[in-house]
Amino acid sequence: MAGMELVLPKEYGYVALVLVFYCFLNFWMAAQVGRARKRFNVPYPTLYASESENKEAKLFNCVQRGHQNSLEMMPVFFMLMILGGLRHPCTCGVLGALYTVTRFFYFKGYSTGDPQNRLTIGKYGFLALLGLMVSTISFGVSLLLS
Repeated sequence: MAGMELVLPKEYGYVALVLVFYCFLNFWMAAQVGRARKRFNVPYPTLYASESENKEAKLFNCVQRGHQNSLEMMPVFFMLMILGGLRHPCTCGVLGALYTVTRFFYFKGYSTGDPQNRLTIGKYGFLALLGLMVSTISFGVSLLLS
């Protein structure tokens, strides 16, 4: 490894900052789930409340699902940001910020207790992911053609 130097464009800083921004969003969502656990009396390690045992189960479960769905998508989002950002750091920074903002609204909408509300603004996050996929494909193709 001696003599090997990794050169990243300075704009890659946007990618790094957006990823940290998403981490803060994830911590905030986790805190919201913790508050919902107390409010609706759903102890750990129960993942989802049973509607037969808890009249507020649907509300709690919607909060929990909003966070769980975001956790499930996080590895894909991070991978697309990290790889696509190597070739298109500004584009990925903007798309990543858009995705993060839409994830906030996805979570807030889901937390209302009506799962359809997650898509009001949250649906636009999928367009951001599509853009990140295109950026990552561009990165991969550029490597193969170099």
